[in-house]
Formats: sequence, structure tokens, C-alpha cells
Amino acid sequence: MNWDDMRIFLAVARAGQILGAARRLGLNHATVSRRVAALEAAAGAKLFHRRTTGSELTPAGERLLSAAERMEADMIAARAEIAGEAEEISGTVRIGAPDGFGVAFLAPRLWRLTERHPDLSIQLVPVPRSLSLSRREADIAITVDRPTEGRLVAAKLVDYSLGLYASKAYAAEHGLPDGAEMLKKHRLVGYVPDLVFSPTLDYAAEISEEWDAAFAVSSAMGQVEAVRAGAGIGILHSFIARHIEDLVPVRLAKPIRRSYWLVYHESMRPTRRIQAAAAFIGEIVERERAIFS
Repeated sequence: MNWDDMRIFLAVARAGQILGAARRLGLNHATVSRRVAALEAAAGAKLFHRRTTGSELTPAGERLLSAAERMEADMIAARAEIAGEAEEISGTVRIGAPDGFGVAFLAPRLWRLTERHPDLSIQLVPVPRSLSLSRREADIAITVDRPTEGRLVAAKLVDYSLGLYASKAYAAEHGLPDGAEMLKKHRLVGYVPDLVFSPTLDYAAEISEEWDAAFAVSSAMGQVEAVRAGAGIGILHSFIARHIEDLVPVRLAKPIRRSYWLVYHESMRPTRRIQAAAAFIGEIVERERAIFS
């Protein structure tokens, strides 16, 4: 099996369809289909189930995927070694992050990495869902859960907290509750439960078992803006809310504690641009760790 065929196999496995892989590789659909068929013939096994919705890996395909990713990692490592340390860090790094951390923390700071490495291009993708690093939807992901499956490298970035906040205008007009049982007398701002992509982010019950949001917003920054505008009391990221003058804390429950993790695929470990981006994110978080306390 040659590397070119394995490269095409990886693209189809990650895209989940031949057409999407062809676009990503800059090849036509027929060429990719023919190369996959040739690889299946060489392997003596069917690697994909062709369905109307796309191409799904067979058990044999799943086994080959692991081998293909090891080959890819070896190729990346070889290129990095040949290039040598003197080579400028260049290329594109796509970073996926939850919108609270991505918009409020990374966006104002991450551009300085391109100042340090002028040939490096950074794409920040604040997303309200999980990204697949295996499918290369991002090079680096900031997650709220430590991954337990897949060939992933994970490092804890920082702990953070969430708490109850209201706008000064809302507090002046409605007062603030002095106990969790009094929350039901107030307008509440929350998240959309069925759009929460991780149980870690379904935290309202830690404040009150009867949390019933009158206004739900599916993004952390959207909730901040709604509470700031006087929509009601909401559970907000403290590292964002405490720096907004219009907001006041509602101190009737212990802060909710969560963590951010930095994750990338193991095959990208030798890639200098990935290491540079990961190190920079760790550096700025460490420098400003106090704001997350």
C-alpha cells in the first residue's frame, strides 16, 4: 500500500463522503472513487459502506484507519525533521473553542501569535459543539471535558467558575433573591437544554433543581448580553461577567467549577505550528490565570 492511497483513504474517512474528500484533496470524484476501490482490492477487504448519506467505515476500515494515522504521523515527523529547527513556523492552524473562552479570552489575545510568527495564519472557530480532531475539523480544540477516547493529546489549561449575575438595572427594579427558593419569583436566563453538547455544561441544577429559564440562549456570550440588557438573572462565566460594570453578582449559591482542556491529535505532535500555537495558548492562560480564579 502506498502513501498516496492511504492519504486518499484518510480524506474519505474524515470527510465521511467521497465528494467531500475529493474537494478537500483537489481531485475529481471519479479519481477518488477509483483509488479507494484499488485500495480495497489491495487490502482484500471492503473498507467503506457506500450509503446515500455518505461513506461509513467498515470494521476493516476502522482497523486500517489506525494504521493510516500512524503512517501520517510518521510522514509529519519526517517532514518536520527534514525541515529542521531553522525553518520559519508557517502555515495555518485552526483552533476551535467554546464561544465564551473563544470570544472573550482568545480573540483579543491570539492574534499576537501571528505577530510573533508572521508566516503563521490562525483561524479561531468559536463553536457551540464538539469538533472532530480525527476528521481535521480543527487542529487544536479547547474542550470542557478531558477526552477519554481516540489518539489525542490533552493538557489541562485552567479551572474556571460560573455564578449567578443580574444587571444593575434589573436589581434596582426587582431586587435580588436571598435564597435559591426565591429564584422562581424572578425572570431567569439560561441555555437551551437539548443543544448542550456535553453533560458538563448542563449545570443549572447545581443552582436550583427548579431552574426554569424564561429566556434561553444557545451561546455563553448571548446569555451575557441578555442578562446585561436586563432580561433576568443568569448563570454566567465569572471571568467574563466580573469585568462588566453593568453586572452584579447574585450571591446565593456556591460557584460552579469547571475546567478547560487543550487537545490535539497525536499525529500532529511533531508539527511545529501546532506546538507553537498550543504553547502560546498555555502561555497567555498562565500569564492571566488570576482572572479565572
